[in-house]
Amino acid sequence: MNYAPIAIFVYNRPQHTSRMIDSLLRNSGLNESPVTVFSDAARTPEQESAVAQTRKIIRDKLPGAEVIEQPVNCGIANSVIRGVSELCQRYGRVIVIEDDLVLSPVFLKYMNNSLDHYEGFEDVMHISAYSPPVTAALPSTFFFREPSPWGWATWQRAWQHFEPDADKLAKKLYEHKQIKAFNLDHAFLFWEMLLRQLQNEIDSWAIRWYASIFLRRGLSLYPAASLVQNHGFDGSGQHCDATTDYEVSISSALPALLDEIRENEVFVKAMKRYRTRNQLHHLSNIIKNVRARRTYRAALQED
Repeated sequence: MNYAPIAIFVYNRPQHTSRMIDSLLRNSGLNESPVTVFSDAARTPEQESAVAQTRKIIRDKLPGAEVIEQPVNCGIANSVIRGVSELCQRYGRVIVIEDDLVLSPVFLKYMNNSLDHYEGFEDVMHISAYSPPVTAALPSTFFFREPSPWGWATWQRAWQHFEPDADKLAKKLYEHKQIKAFNLDHAFLFWEMLLRQLQNEIDSWAIRWYASIFLRRGLSLYPAASLVQNHGFDGSGQHCDATTDYEVSISSALPALLDEIRENEVFVKAMKRYRTRNQLHHLSNIIKNVRARRTYRAALQED
């Protein structure tokens, strides 16, 4: 087995970071993997104490890790883009963890197995560890168009296609008439998120990574039973409101890998049901999409 490098991104949440590292330490193979921790600086003076506490936890619990302490605040998106790019160029692959995750004890083995197994398959661009709480009969692993950003891995061969320019991505999706498919039949407003990124209303590496994968017809591997929990929905996340919609149990069973690479239609239908279970919300999404297209079309005509 090739042990991929691990990139850990932390900010100012010492309790989250401590819990995440404790779960990582329960994974076999950790001592075989080079670990780099990217610690962002505080945005405000009030956050400096929490950042300092977080960095102390890292040094105490991961003494062998390379720790990059940013002197100024870079933001999550810039930190992830730079860190993933650096490690992919250096090692050819990377496993990515953020501070609000709790990991299964088989997380690393699943990631390394998957990176080895699918390295030569160009269509596979992303390995996801989180799986949402949908109701469906699914195989141990399957493929889906969207990449989950909550515990993931990729290769340099895939990451080289990451397009940071939201304007280029939005134009391609619009011109190729792929917005509906990108939005999973408007079950979720991904294209609208991309427009918000374009307008600097949000700063998300994940929406740009999804668009980059989608435009190349790439796929992401998922486990049927989630191998991570995300605790960032307690109101502490930068782009996340408090909610219980994404709560899952963590599996300790190592998923079996597939050889057939195609999107799982059962999961596609399950995700549509899951995201449209509130019919009023779904109708609102459709209306927002129509308005967004009109606004975007008008802006293009003005240019």
